[in-house]
Order: sequence, then structure tokens, then C-alpha cells
Amino acid sequence: MFGIISSGANAYSKVAVETGVVAASPHKLIVMLFDGALMALSNAQTQMKNGDVAAKGQSISKAISIIESGLRASLDKKVGGEIALNLDALYEYMSHQLLLANLNNDLLKLKEVHELLQGLKSAWISIEPNAASAESHQQQLEPVLDPLAPRMTSFAKA
Repeated sequence: MFGIISSGANAYSKVAVETGVVAASPHKLIVMLFDGALMALSNAQTQMKNGDVAAKGQSISKAISIIESGLRASLDKKVGGEIALNLDALYEYMSHQLLLANLNNDLLKLKEVHELLQGLKSAWISIEPNAASAESHQQQLEPVLDPLAPRMTSFAKA
């Protein structure tokens, strides 16, 4: 009975994620990658504490895949210069730490990578290209109240 509800919820979740990906800007896609890796690491921490070795391994593998095939692969080292090279090295370090965390059941390494990803996500969000222009655009849309300007009045006809 619950399997049907569970599979329906999973299908809805998958559609919601796919719709979000299609509609997202490149900047938002990177945020979604950070969110996915962070979620996988949170799951891995819980699974490690519960002794669920198989699930822990799957969650860590998912986080490594997101870091390597998503975040690291999206770096443009020619255009990004030193920042891209430093991020590439950091992503490589994270993947290595996650491999060691998986092999040695090292919760501290999982937490370290989680904190690194959280910091990068926060920095990435703070440089969103549309954030400043969206705020400026919103201010332009807000009406300025001029107390001396004539006002439109509407009277209902009886």
C-alpha cells in the first residue's frame, strides 16, 4: 500500500527536479548541484551513524559524482584562470576525502567536505548575476508616492 504512495511521491519529486533544471539559469544549475551534493552528504552522515554501509556508500558515490561530473566538469579553466584552477584542486581534494571517508567510516571527513561545499555554495549565491539587477528592477517597479500629485478617483454610479 505504501509502495504506491512512495513511488508516486518519487515520480512527483523527479518531475519537479527535471522541471527546475529546464527552467534554471546556469547560475541556478550550479546551486542545484551544490544542493544535491550537500543532501547526499547529509544522508551519508546519517547512514554512517546508523551503520547502513550500503546506503552510505551510495550516498558518498552520488556526492563524488556530483562534484566530479557536475561541479568540476563545469569549470572553464581557460576563462576562469587561477580561480578555476584553485576550484579544480579543491574539488579533487573533496573527492579524495570522500573516498577516504567511505573506506574508513570517517565522519569528520564527511563533515569537512560538507562545510567546504556549504561555504562554496554561499559564495556562489552571493555572486548571482541577476541579484543586483533584480533588486534594482524591483525598485524601479515600485510606485513612488507623490503627495501633491493628482489622484485618480473612481465613483460608482448608483
